[in-house]
Amino acid sequence: MQRAMADKTALELLVHGVGGATPEKMLGDPRTVRITGDDTAAVYRRTDDADAEARPDDYRGKPVQEAYVWCGLTSGNGARALWLLLLPFMVANLAHWMRPSARGRARTVRLYGVLVRLLGLTLTVLLVAAACEVALDLTAWQCAGTPSCAEGRAWLGFLSPEVSGGGWWSQPGRRLALAALVPAALTGLLWYLSHRTWSAYESVEPYPHQAEQEEEPQLSGLSRPGFWYGRRFVARLRAAHTAAGLLTVAAAVATSAARHDRASGGPALLDVTGRVVEGVLVAGGLVVVYVVCRRGRKDQTLDEHTDRFAVTVLPLAALAVLALCLVYAGWDRPDWVSSGRLPGDQTFGAIALVQGLLVVVLTLVAHVLFRSDPLASTALRGLGGPCVALLACALGGVMSGGVAQRVGDWLDRGATPGEAEGPLPGPPVLLSWQAAVIPLLLVVVALLALLFAARTLRRRRLEQTRVERDYAEERPQESRTRKIAGARATAALTDSAPVLIGWVAAITFLLGAGALAGAWMSGEVPGVAAAGAPGFIGGAAETAQALGSWLIGFGFILFVTWGRRAYRDASARRTIGILWDVGTFWPRAAHPFAPPCYAERAVPDLTWRMATWTRQTGGRLVISGHSQGSVLAAAAAWQLSPAVRSRVGLLTYGSPLQRLYGRWFPSHFGPASLTALHREVDCWRNLHRPTDPIGGPISLAGECGPAVDHPPLKDPLAYGRTPAHPLPAPILGHSDYQADPAFNEERAELLHRLRPTTEPLGAVPTQPGPDSEENQGTPGLAPG
Repeated sequence: MQRAMADKTALELLVHGVGGATPEKMLGDPRTVRITGDDTAAVYRRTDDADAEARPDDYRGKPVQEAYVWCGLTSGNGARALWLLLLPFMVANLAHWMRPSARGRARTVRLYGVLVRLLGLTLTVLLVAAACEVALDLTAWQCAGTPSCAEGRAWLGFLSPEVSGGGWWSQPGRRLALAALVPAALTGLLWYLSHRTWSAYESVEPYPHQAEQEEEPQLSGLSRPGFWYGRRFVARLRAAHTAAGLLTVAAAVATSAARHDRASGGPALLDVTGRVVEGVLVAGGLVVVYVVCRRGRKDQTLDEHTDRFAVTVLPLAALAVLALCLVYAGWDRPDWVSSGRLPGDQTFGAIALVQGLLVVVLTLVAHVLFRSDPLASTALRGLGGPCVALLACALGGVMSGGVAQRVGDWLDRGATPGEAEGPLPGPPVLLSWQAAVIPLLLVVVALLALLFAARTLRRRRLEQTRVERDYAEERPQESRTRKIAGARATAALTDSAPVLIGWVAAITFLLGAGALAGAWMSGEVPGVAAAGAPGFIGGAAETAQALGSWLIGFGFILFVTWGRRAYRDASARRTIGILWDVGTFWPRAAHPFAPPCYAERAVPDLTWRMATWTRQTGGRLVISGHSQGSVLAAAAAWQLSPAVRSRVGLLTYGSPLQRLYGRWFPSHFGPASLTALHREVDCWRNLHRPTDPIGGPISLAGECGPAVDHPPLKDPLAYGRTPAHPLPAPILGHSDYQADPAFNEERAELLHRLRPTTEPLGAVPTQPGPDSEENQGTPGLAPG
């Protein structure tokens, strides 16, 4: 019976790409049924195919199609639109996985991971420091301490000494202690979101590995047993970042009070207490840094252990230190009067300096790793990770400066913060210098965009000749040829992305260093510092600062507005979901507050489905992945045991496996890893078009014909009107590969090559438990 079923039954598992898809559209049938899964991610079949295994004669010569729909993992409910505010954390996490491939550099590889994790920690401190700047400095210290600012604001009047008549809350220390609840609540919210997504994503156990699977050469980290199971590591990192945020709030409150106690010559007890509190804060910061640096991801085994100290004790201890600092700051100090700014200049300057130094060291480390294994296809010669890490820091700075500038403008009642006629000193000087360089950065980006536009026009003229050659049997039409050539030239812009990102990162670093140096040397905002300069220079500086301040605030408002729109609008939420599809494929390795990794749910889903169906039926299986779905398909194939992997065919189309992932993530998708995957699966074919801006060739030779890649597909299918296409054929680009006849041909060839077998594939392997080598087993999924 199994032999008969194996001879006749074949399964095609469809995996959609970015943007999502419905099972009805993927299967071409309005009547579908869920086979396994839940409302977030599930496998569907046509209703008529639900019991296909019981009717093998009905499926002779054709596969049973299943659709794995995973778009709910990235663009489901409206709350996920708020993930947009976590974009800097996501970008920093990408930098971890962009490490160049290396040979014999284990310590250097670990150092690379430590540096990226430290950069992620500085982003958390920067975000919380920005919240402290708004709540403590601008609101509780400056505005509440200025009568003209506090008047007319009932919610702030009780904190003002003049408006409230010297009420209990009007002392600066108590105002700061009360305002500190806002950034502390923000830190708690980040902890809650991270914990909730951690329990839903990182806690999904992957398909258990067999002994033979664990002993095979690990040419790609994606095949390791614990790669898609970051439960222990993310919990440890979340606790450290939560403690760092709480300690940042505590430092913002306590250091101001301690500075006053030392300067005023008050009671010795308060002075000693302030020094002790500062020492505790320094010690707590060192413990947090140690926890972040000590341990990275452990992928070789399924890590089920729990670090109780790091996960539980560290955040609670930081919360206790914060409570101590609030009590210390709220102590009675009748002579304390708020004036000027809190020491935000030193805080933001120190964060910017540390981030710059970390990026420089990370660049050197990445260069050393690249030199050990110099793959020519690697983007930016291995410096993609440092460039992306720098852009993450810049994005965090823009968001922090934007909210500070907008709140400062709002509290100043229309005056420019920091100017002599304004009631408030305004945000830190460094933020104004950073705002002043933004217009220059935008000018440079615009020039680069013009350069790439000119290159695209030149490439389009070259492509016109190729289009005429590809459709030589057709009568040329200038407008049609130009349109097709334009689509090809625009698609080629993807290959120029490394140059653009490299230039933007280099210019951002130089302008950021200039802003930091200018703020420390002048101590003034650019417009004031240039007041004694010639008229043109001074006017240009003032204009740049004002324009940059407006742009940075407008950008932040636009960011929040987009997130709010996505919260209410499903179509906008799907657009943001595309961003997460690309950016959150990788596990959280550098920042625990980044949006969760959907692949930690999707890859185990696909692996379980392929392994259990193949084991129970012995039939043929082709996993068919489009765009990002091809990346998930490859990752799931890596997780299979060699016995199962050798009985699976892989069909990819519009695939970014080599064009994007192979160039930007060479340590996991480099030529050696893709070659090993091709060697271990039964067969692999890849379809691509010259008009596709995302997908491209895999560029691997193999047993399925002369190479993995099918020759580039024609797009459009017909140049003019033909009997088969009486209406103009559209330029499909990245979509609808199934419309090309080559798709069905390649799928049929894959199914024909796969040989059914009656050899037992073995029981579902047992899974290691926390206290033993193996547990009592894990049940498999039913095929339907």
